[in-house]
Amino acid sequence: MGIDEGDESLWLRRFVPADHAENRLVCFPHAGASAPFFLPMARALAPAVDVLAVQYPGRQDRRAEPCIEDIPTLADHIARALTGSLDRPLSLFGHSMGAVLAFEVARRLQGDHPGQPAHLFVSGRRAPTRLREETHHLLDDEGIIAEIRSRRGPQARAMENPEVREMVLPTLRGDYTAVGRYRYVAGEPLRCPVTALVGDRDREASVEEVRDWEEQASEGDFDFRVFPGGHFYLVKEIAAVVSVVSDRLATGKGTGLLH
Repeated sequence: MGIDEGDESLWLRRFVPADHAENRLVCFPHAGASAPFFLPMARALAPAVDVLAVQYPGRQDRRAEPCIEDIPTLADHIARALTGSLDRPLSLFGHSMGAVLAFEVARRLQGDHPGQPAHLFVSGRRAPTRLREETHHLLDDEGIIAEIRSRRGPQARAMENPEVREMVLPTLRGDYTAVGRYRYVAGEPLRCPVTALVGDRDREASVEEVRDWEEQASEGDFDFRVFPGGHFYLVKEIAAVVSVVSDRLATGKGTGLLH
């Protein structure tokens, strides 16, 4: 099945309608994940914020579509799908792979739609200038399963089910391929505030590596938050993360403070 890049209903999921919200937040899942990962955030932010979650090809109701193993191509598709959602300030939140993707979408929106996005939140991902070779996509199936278990993320328990494992492994490999191939191309800083978030025990992205997202923000428009936990800190710290997002969207800018 091909991909109809102009059909936003393929790419975007709204779990909790918030038609009268002043702000809209688009959430980008991590590798192997799907849009419902952000259901708790959507419930917590409604009705003040209209939350959309991106559904990548190759999973759940898009399982018949091939994964897109290229971050820039994915960003192109998603940026086009968002053109019908720019009737209010639109912010982006991405975790892990989703952070890189949200960043690339932000660059595209900034170039084509002045004033958008309103804010970029990046979570659990080192700054794009911090290159580290990623070869998870080159592992065999057992290697990928072991890697998922080591992160102790929400997918680890599901991987114990053989049927789920059979469905999820191709998606994980496709996403890991996209991340492994990604290379940052220098450009102008974002014109929106940037907030970077990380767990203090994240082995995938250190505090120092995440702090370097400041390079992508306009001067004075960067906020940095450290939470207790590992790569998936935001599962247990969702209330604190929601508080940060709500505060940033309410003020409309970063503070430059480190916490």
